Amino acid sequence: MLARCAPGATARAVCRRPDPPRRGVSNALHFYSNKQLELYANKEAKRLTLRQLVFFGRSMNEERLITSANYVRTELPVRIAHRLRDMQALPYIVVTQEGLAKVYELYWAAFDKFRRYPQITTVAENEAFCKFLRNLLDEHSTVIPSLSLGLSLSSPYLAPDRLDSFMRRMLVSRISRRVLAEHHIALSKDYQFRKDGKQRPEHVGVIYTGLNVRESIERCTRYLRDRVFDIDRDMPEHSNTSAEWSEVIVDGHTETQFPYIKEHLDYIIFELLKNSFRATRVKHPHAQQLPPIRATIVSGENLVTIRISDQGGGLSTPQIKSPSDLFSFSHVRNATRMEDARLGALRTVSSSTTGIKATVDEQLYAMNRAATEDAPDRSAPHPRIGIGLPMSNIYATYFGGSLELVSMDGYGTDVYLRLPRLGTNLEGIEL
Repeated sequence: MLARCAPGATARAVCRRPDPPRRGVSNALHFYSNKQLELYANKEAKRLTLRQLVFFGRSMNEERLITSANYVRTELPVRIAHRLRDMQALPYIVVTQEGLAKVYELYWAAFDKFRRYPQITTVAENEAFCKFLRNLLDEHSTVIPSLSLGLSLSSPYLAPDRLDSFMRRMLVSRISRRVLAEHHIALSKDYQFRKDGKQRPEHVGVIYTGLNVRESIERCTRYLRDRVFDIDRDMPEHSNTSAEWSEVIVDGHTETQFPYIKEHLDYIIFELLKNSFRATRVKHPHAQQLPPIRATIVSGENLVTIRISDQGGGLSTPQIKSPSDLFSFSHVRNATRMEDARLGALRTVSSSTTGIKATVDEQLYAMNRAATEDAPDRSAPHPRIGIGLPMSNIYATYFGGSLELVSMDGYGTDVYLRLPRLGTNLEGIEL
């Protein structure tokens, strides 16, 4: 066990011997000096573009499938090692916080499993490797809420810039690893489909080669408009419960298609529309018909831009000074991070078996459960735990896009989502 350090010391520091470990403190800390970790952490990640992923996966054969498997097998431990070293550089009081210590243990275990995994040489061995990847993906489903909990609790001990920079690196790296793992699993399924005489022409792994933006907006709109009234349990008293959710008007270049990861685009649009729906209903609690939300699609030469405009009153709140602070995990920039209700909800989710994977499907499942009167988990945590917008921002910027919130206080909010349409941007992971 690593020795306890003085305030401000990093987790690598050599300090006095520790007291007996308290509950929640990582048991993996004694691995800090491991030479294998340094060996992998000194390697550079081999970043890819969407175009490279599509090009390599489009003409899949056995040789390419084995090459893909061994790339994932050797690349993921490098990316995990960089994040382990990142955590080691944190002050000791931070790395041992509830949630963060759990993430360290999960990452160390995954790193050790990957570096020991043997080379893959056959399709049968690849099938076993895919099962290995799926099990690890499931084991790491609690990483997002655990990180959010740990960083919220650590906020008093880290400057906002350092905290947000660390969290961004952790989340982007996590997305990159899941994309590589899930893409390889999907490529393996595609390969088997073709052997069986089946085709999925619109797919290359997890990438839709002609993803239709309007269809994504309309799909998310249907999901959200089917929700029960006050699903977030925060509507003003005496609100009009009979008013239907706002309509969403889609205009602009409505036939726009481009290659992208459908799960990422759907999640971003779902979160943005969900916030607009809620804000509009809160702003107009007695309206018989709520003002519409407008989604405008613009297909440029290099970018696809989606603007979502609502009349939900804007983002003005005493707890948020700037719209971009909604992406922050620091209580200095976003005071809601330290609210007891939010911390309690994060504890509940991080200790569950399902965790949070940041997908639309898991939200639909949760909403369906919440809408069922006899559901056994009616005491599930409040759904607004502050992860949706930060994760949307991470998804948007992963391949070089951007997400910007413009508040017109007292009237509404415009959100601008810009995504590169050519697929030539490298993954936005930081070393």
